[in-house]
Amino acid sequence: MTPKPASIVVVFESEESGLLRYAIGLVGRRTVAEEIVQETFLRLHQCWAEVENPRAWLYRGVRNLAINHLRDRKPESELKDDTATSDDSPTPEVMGKNEAIGMMRLLLAEMSEEDKTLLQLKYHDDLKYQQISQRTGLSVSNVGYRLHHVLKGLADALRHAGIEGSRG
Repeated sequence: MTPKPASIVVVFESEESGLLRYAIGLVGRRTVAEEIVQETFLRLHQCWAEVENPRAWLYRGVRNLAINHLRDRKPESELKDDTATSDDSPTPEVMGKNEAIGMMRLLLAEMSEEDKTLLQLKYHDDLKYQQISQRTGLSVSNVGYRLHHVLKGLADALRHAGIEGSRG
């Protein structure tokens, strides 16, 4: 767990663009997403002293406000002409995927540099355990052990957040 930043300004500067991308993915419209992010930061400011993990709090807040926006907007879309073919609202599948991506970014940001490096070497650079071992100095068995536990931890955290993966 990373320590809480000393100022909400620091949090705003580091998190605003990521939160905005997350909100756009959830609601599908930039102007609405900007309002949601702004409202979430205003709410954080009001309870700053009580919040231990501002980043997680912000992502949860954006998610909740986006869900509220989409729920409140549904009656409007039901009143529209049935012949209209374009709806700029994301589908539940797209919204779920964007929520999972945002949560994954949050979890990765809180991960140790060593664990991030292992994930990058394995899944981004597509290296085998032996190659990772040579790069990191860890034994091959330790590479496998650590990757297993990192992935299990990510899966558990996602499940705890209510995000379930598909099992094919």
